[in-house]
Amino acid sequence: MSDERPVASPCVNVCALDEQDICIGCQRTVDEITRWGRMDNAQRREVLKRCHERALAAGLVIGL
Repeated sequence: MSDERPVASPCVNVCALDEQDICIGCQRTVDEITRWGRMDNAQRREVLKRCHERALAAGLVIGL
């Protein structure tokens, strides 16, 4: 068993879905939000990566 701490949720308490059913606050899909508590850290990191990619595509953050 790992002593690694759970990866924190990206929730920013701005919970509303856009036309594609993606949260405008954290950029997660409904499925990603509902499964978050059952994901391991590797799965959570993949979701965070997809959230960042969605935010970049939406122009919400600037890429490096």
